[in-house]
Amino acid sequence: MGVDQTAVEGARPVRDEDAFDVPAVDTWLRASTVLPEGLPEVRQFSGGASNLTYLLRYADRDLILRRPPVGTKAKGAHDMGREYRIQQGLAPVFPHVPRMVAHCKDDAVLGSEFYVMERIAGTIPRRSELGVELTPEQTKQLGYTLIDTLVDLHQVDPEAAGLADLGRGEGYVERQVSGWTGRYRKVKTWNVPSYEKVMAWLEENRPTDVRICVIHNDFRLDNVVLAPDDPLKIIGVLDWELATLGDPLMDLGSALAYWVQADDDWAFRRFRMQPSDVPGMIGRDEIVRYYCAKTGLEPANWAFYEVFGLFRLAVIAQQIYYRYHHKQTRNPRFKNLWLPVNLLERRCRRIMSR
Repeated sequence: MGVDQTAVEGARPVRDEDAFDVPAVDTWLRASTVLPEGLPEVRQFSGGASNLTYLLRYADRDLILRRPPVGTKAKGAHDMGREYRIQQGLAPVFPHVPRMVAHCKDDAVLGSEFYVMERIAGTIPRRSELGVELTPEQTKQLGYTLIDTLVDLHQVDPEAAGLADLGRGEGYVERQVSGWTGRYRKVKTWNVPSYEKVMAWLEENRPTDVRICVIHNDFRLDNVVLAPDDPLKIIGVLDWELATLGDPLMDLGSALAYWVQADDDWAFRRFRMQPSDVPGMIGRDEIVRYYCAKTGLEPANWAFYEVFGLFRLAVIAQQIYYRYHHKQTRNPRFKNLWLPVNLLERRCRRIMSR
């Protein structure tokens, strides 16, 4: 059966600076999988600010290629082999990952390490809309399904998935607080707060790990795929670049930092990145209650995880803004990222004072 040849949302012409040798990739790929005759139509997904993602559209098959940004080596944050191995290991025990096709370690083919996977056909919610028509009650149900998916991930046995060596394990919370504190101090600019009181509060209120499990570290509505025949069913979870072994409550806190809801103030809603404020969607407090009821985990001080998630998000935004501030990039999308860094600091302080 051939694939649906309708346009894939978000796939656009490849930017000149991100182009690659399509025949070379096609030749290499044919050694690993069966493909129809002819070169693929190549499109690029415009979202994301880290690894580059392309659609390889063959006559009867859609594939996805992931590679590091041009000019960087596939190490550390851009470790394609690690991202490939995580999804390959999870597939038998967490059926929401794309099927891996092949991993290329030879820089000569494309200019960097890369991997190819099957495309999961479905709807990916975007910044301001779910992409499907749902009633408020159905939207609420989708919100619970999203959290059920995160709970399922956190129940995965790292040993069974062959991922016991994915992270350093115990001491995760301590490493995260010190690590993100150091990163912020390195990229601070004159127009953002010092965050010193926030960082000191996090250190003073830092709990021990509740347990260690596989965590996604970028779990959002716009990183899931909804089934084309049942929009209340999640059939895929994408973007495993940051996945590791860590504390599940830290994963939840980081996810909720992005969760802008309908009753948030206008300034916070202005910077939302996912449609978490659509009518009927569950709110942050309900998410925490539901997650804890499903897992049996009861944080002694949920405020710590909430503040940490917001602080981590502020550091991520500031790291991107720092590049713009120092003219390392001219992307106009990054020009005003110092504004949410200020906004997030005030939100952290309000939570700390409760």
